[in-house]
Amino acid sequence: MQNQKKFKVVTLGCRTNQYESQAYSDQLSALGYTPAQGEEEAELCIVNTCTVTESADSSSRHQIRLLARQNPGARIVVTGCLAERKPKEMADLPGVDFVVPNREKEKLVNLVFPEEEVGEFSIKHFEAHTRAFVKVQDGCDSYCTYCILPYVRGRSRSRRLGEILEEIRVLIRNGFKEIVLTGINVGDFDGAPQEGEAPVRLADLVRAVDALEGLKRLRVSSIDPDEVDDDLADAILNGKTTCPSMHIVLQSGSNVILKRMNRKYTREIFIDTFEKLKKARSDFSFTTDIIVGFPGESQRDFEDTLEIMDKVRFAKVHMFPFSVRERTRAALYPNKIPPELIQERKQRLLRLTEQHAFELRKSYVGQKRSVLFERAENRTLSSGHTDNFLPVIVEGESVQANDLLDVVLIENREDALVGKLLT
Repeated sequence: MQNQKKFKVVTLGCRTNQYESQAYSDQLSALGYTPAQGEEEAELCIVNTCTVTESADSSSRHQIRLLARQNPGARIVVTGCLAERKPKEMADLPGVDFVVPNREKEKLVNLVFPEEEVGEFSIKHFEAHTRAFVKVQDGCDSYCTYCILPYVRGRSRSRRLGEILEEIRVLIRNGFKEIVLTGINVGDFDGAPQEGEAPVRLADLVRAVDALEGLKRLRVSSIDPDEVDDDLADAILNGKTTCPSMHIVLQSGSNVILKRMNRKYTREIFIDTFEKLKKARSDFSFTTDIIVGFPGESQRDFEDTLEIMDKVRFAKVHMFPFSVRERTRAALYPNKIPPELIQERKQRLLRLTEQHAFELRKSYVGQKRSVLFERAENRTLSSGHTDNFLPVIVEGESVQANDLLDVVLIENREDALVGKLLT
């Protein structure tokens, strides 16, 4: 391949998509392609789509059309969950040459370049990030009533432990200090055992990664509260690199709504999981996902969610207004919530989220924490996160991206703590 050949990869949606897109970038770079910068035109464009909400569908279509306009003559390849759900619609969009379903996602570059010897589907870098997301699991068997992912991602399946560890060793050698174990339903991880082998559970994976030389930070991506059993909690609380922060999915604080969602836990299980981790480490922090306006959500159901938010005081909340997905059971549920009421509840939840996050950060003013810096503008403004995932900015200091430094937290602002480097 000629060095001047350029490519673009556009990623929508989850961390699993981000991992897969990075694997495409690494494979294409090995073939002699280079990433297009800024407004440079590319010969090949890949769009890794998302379909978790109607907004994600719209964003995916927009990116495809935009790439077609900005890169006339480019080969455009569309993959991901919207491509799996609506392949003909994607194929009919102007400029699209290939539509690759999820089941063939890892062969995408091989399909585009059948005559080339394409490297393995794995990552060696994670461009524009200081933390690397590593996919350890794909698919989901839960079939929550609102969720399309089991239909477009397939049944749960896991990678082998040795393969994961080798990939992470390469990332560490390439300078990555923080690893995030991710998947569509990472709590289902079983280490893809061969016949006669015992499954390697998520807690075993955490301990194995935690033991790798050179790693500084380890996180587990989004997980359900019932999947944080005593063994996993022990692995996270007592690891040498594991961070005191988890993204534990709530979705709703109402047992009535959780049951209608076909979630496998109750509000009591969520609270017990929170209390178990918080009691073990008072600085443990939590982020979560919440759906607002699920069909039949009463005012009491919504207040149940706000009650749990008041108790936990999340560092960050990903809020999703309910979005009808064809083929899911919830699409057929009666008692849809009016859009104006969804908007009202959304705004109330967002205001409470901001208040809780501000108050949580404020309680750390005066403390010393380590910060992994993700963005740095020399001696002007640098930003990153503490080990317990609090956002921090540092002004007027010489900091580089990927520096892991101790700071004292001196002020709390609207969106982040302000830190001063310790010398």
